[in-house]
Amino acid sequence: MSNESFAELFARDEERDPCQLYLISPLDVGGAFPDRLARALDAGPVAAFQFRVKEVDQHRAAALAEPLQRICAERDVAFIVNDSIALAKRLGADGVHLGQDDGDPRDARRVLGPGAQIGVTVHDSKHLAMEAGEAGADYVAFGAFYPTTTKEVRHRPDPSILDWWSTIFEIPCVAIGGITPDNARPLIDAGADFIAVCGAVWNAPEGEAQAVRRFTELLA
Repeated sequence: MSNESFAELFARDEERDPCQLYLISPLDVGGAFPDRLARALDAGPVAAFQFRVKEVDQHRAAALAEPLQRICAERDVAFIVNDSIALAKRLGADGVHLGQDDGDPRDARRVLGPGAQIGVTVHDSKHLAMEAGEAGADYVAFGAFYPTTTKEVRHRPDPSILDWWSTIFEIPCVAIGGITPDNARPLIDAGADFIAVCGAVWNAPEGEAQAVRRFTELLA
């Protein structure tokens, strides 16, 4: 994805664009996962894909990322690296998503350049969200809104924080945490620019393609 088109993806017009789907990988992205990702991306519009692996050295992570990054590029889906500025730089990724302990957005900008898109997890904190915006983040991610098994949940924001953010600030916001086609509507109505989903797609009994189709119907 070109820097220009990716910048446009995360830029909000004066009249807010419809909410979009932001897909996060499971921790196991080996084996047949590239085929699963291709099926998911072919099933409906996906704005961005976040590559998220843990306890894997950078060489192995880069090897796992390569086919997934190619699949995303072929479909004009932004490829975002979770946590690691260094890995994002090595891969030439479209951007990086930082947790509160993963680095400063200013450092990410310096390393990755002006065209990279930088997201920051801000949990349920208005203060952290404003700090991220001041530091140059391209989007902020609030959550977890619902129970999730993807990661430990310590923060449970109310959907009203999305309305507060989208009313005051131009930087897009992402809603994350336990989101499914059945519970996403309040977050969309509250002002989320993107809904980030993981288990609702990769663990869906009906398969990842049908899960993406359900989200597509909801977002349409």
